[in-house]
Order: sequence, then structure tokens, then C-alpha cells
Amino acid sequence: MLPSRGSMLCYPERGSAQIGFLWLSETKMRAMILAAGQGKRLRPITATIPKPMVEAGGKSLIAWHMQKLKALGITELVVNGAYLKDVLFDYLGDGSKFGVHIATSPEEGEGLETAGGIIKALPLLGPEPFLVVNGDIFYAGDYHDLLPCPDEIQRGLTLAHLYLITNPAHNLKGDYALAQDGALQYGSDYTFSGFAWYHPQAFAGRKIAREPLRPYFDAWVKERKISASVLRAPWFDVGTVERLHELEAYLKAQSSDR
Repeated sequence: MLPSRGSMLCYPERGSAQIGFLWLSETKMRAMILAAGQGKRLRPITATIPKPMVEAGGKSLIAWHMQKLKALGITELVVNGAYLKDVLFDYLGDGSKFGVHIATSPEEGEGLETAGGIIKALPLLGPEPFLVVNGDIFYAGDYHDLLPCPDEIQRGLTLAHLYLITNPAHNLKGDYALAQDGALQYGSDYTFSGFAWYHPQAFAGRKIAREPLRPYFDAWVKERKISASVLRAPWFDVGTVERLHELEAYLKAQSSDR
């Protein structure tokens, strides 16, 4: 039986929602939204706005994230930006209009990629494990599916916990597989969702440079320092105009069913 989003977590005898609220009440948790991408495949929509500001269902992708993170009890957010970062940061402000507090992490040029963006933002993220969310995805499920942070990360035994999804049509070859104990493995069974928990030590001592996360994942797989679980609700990677239309159709259908 493969681990799903309730496995490998603290206090396994309790319900996951109860665990999450207990854990958040004791920990001032932060989340980072990665929002520095250019969104070239979403043009012309992204000619004047950055990708996380693209709207679906009458709301920007980043607003969906903030709304769901706030409902989760995570209101201390860090958002990076590179492409049209002034437009993004003006839109976000200090986060008060969204009911959260936002610290921004500006990047120059084409940005620092995923790992580089996290490393630059480390001083804003604090000493505790933190959640990272790709700004260009949409998850239809409750974000309580992401709680609590795995106990192994809290104790520093592992460095990261990824959330995976069933391979979508645009990535049928997948990214990874799962061991029975929840350790992440090389394979093709699942795709990385863009949600993950990280311990700050995962990036400690690294210089700020333009680099992606995948080499880190590969190193942690070899070291058995990374775990994963599977999300089951509908998930969308809004990386192209076609996928944006798929998300809009899904949200419209959900709205008409209510």
C-alpha cells in the first residue's frame, strides 16, 4: 500500500485535520510561493502580467493559493518575483488585502530558478521547516492535505517531503516512484505536484545562484533524506494556454454543480 497524504506524519493516531491545527497552533509556520517564472507558453496573456497573476475562475492563481493557505492557518508568506516583479509586488502589496502578511524576495533578470529562489529567501523563511508552493499550479483539494509537516523533517532526520500526483497527460513518463516506507525513489509512477516541505538545513550554506531543485532532489534520494506522499484531488499545471482553458472548464463545471 503506497503512502498517501496522511502517512508518515506526527501523531498518526489522530485525524489529520486535528493534527494540523494542533501543530500550527504551536508553530508560526511560513510558506513560500514561487512566482518568478516568465510564463512564455502563456503568452499573450503573460505579456503584461506575471504567470501567477493569470486568472482562472475569476481569481488569480496566486490569490487562490493565498486564500487556501489562509484557510489552513498559514498567513506568513514569502513571494519571490523576477519577470514583471514590480507588477506582481504592486498587486500583492503587504498582503493585507488578502488577509495575509507578505514578504517579497525580488530577483534580477530571468530569476534564480526554484532552488536559487528559495536560497535567496531563506532569511525571510525563519528557522522552522517551511512549505513551498509553485505559483503556477492549481489544486482543487483542501490544503489540509498538506498538513502537518512530517515529523521526520521537524526532527531534522530528512530534508524534504514532496507531494506527488498521478501523471498528467503532459508528463506521462512521470518523475518519481515511492517506496513502501514513503521514501522517494527514481521511477515513473508519479509527477511532482509543486508542493513540498523543506527543512532550512536542506539549503544551509549554499550560495545564491541560478539553479533548479531537481539536482537537490536527486542527491537527497541517494542519501535517503527525502520522503513523499500522494495527493488525490484534481490538480492542474497552468503552464500553457490550453491547460489554462482546461482549468477554467473544470472550475466552471464545479460552479454549475453547486
